[in-house]
Amino acid sequence: MRWARYVVDGRTTFGLVDADRVEDVRGSPFASYERSGVSRPLSEVALLVPVIPRTFYAAGLNYAEHVRAEAARRGESPRLPATADIGYRANNALIAHDEPIVIPADASDEVEYEAEIVAVIGRETKNVSEAKALDAVLGYTIGNDVSERAWQRSDRTLWRAKNTDTFKPMGPWIDTELDLDAARTRVRVNGEQTIEFRTNDMLFSIAHPGQRTHRVHAADQRQYAGAVSA
Repeated sequence: MRWARYVVDGRTTFGLVDADRVEDVRGSPFASYERSGVSRPLSEVALLVPVIPRTFYAAGLNYAEHVRAEAARRGESPRLPATADIGYRANNALIAHDEPIVIPADASDEVEYEAEIVAVIGRETKNVSEAKALDAVLGYTIGNDVSERAWQRSDRTLWRAKNTDTFKPMGPWIDTELDLDAARTRVRVNGEQTIEFRTNDMLFSIAHPGQRTHRVHAADQRQYAGAVSA
């Protein structure tokens, strides 16, 4: 299933996406729901962020090639993290698919963007084992982790660098049947693809971010940069 959240006829609703159409649903993917039988072209609805999370985390430095590329750019030896680097993100920064990112007037020229896989938690859970962690995941969507690097270096926290309004595009929908091992992340800037990599080539898995899953050996791997596209 592909769950979208959108505005139609002045109301906000969830719906199920099938090709280029979406069917309105009564209820939500996080509770009970029933299909309405009313569908319309996706082009006729205004897509929203697929979910407004109560708590919003991000794992940084989780792709080996990204760490190596950044180290090479700085003329340093790469240091792969021993544990996952988890940080908070702010809901105020969220915008929907195809909404514009607004760069503040006082920002530097060092504004960068990164393609992200976003795991959407579908039920309340706490202190679950790695084996059961993915049972709580409703599905996955796409994120763009925009960063102002000068602020990132100068501020003790990432409150500006990562959480400025519009710096977290997310969407267009939640895919409940995504095969992480088969998925590839493709980055496009103004329609032109700049980066492609295996989505699941992570240092630390979604199920257990404190545990190394596998090493990245692909010689042609390129790390993410660019605007996110579905």
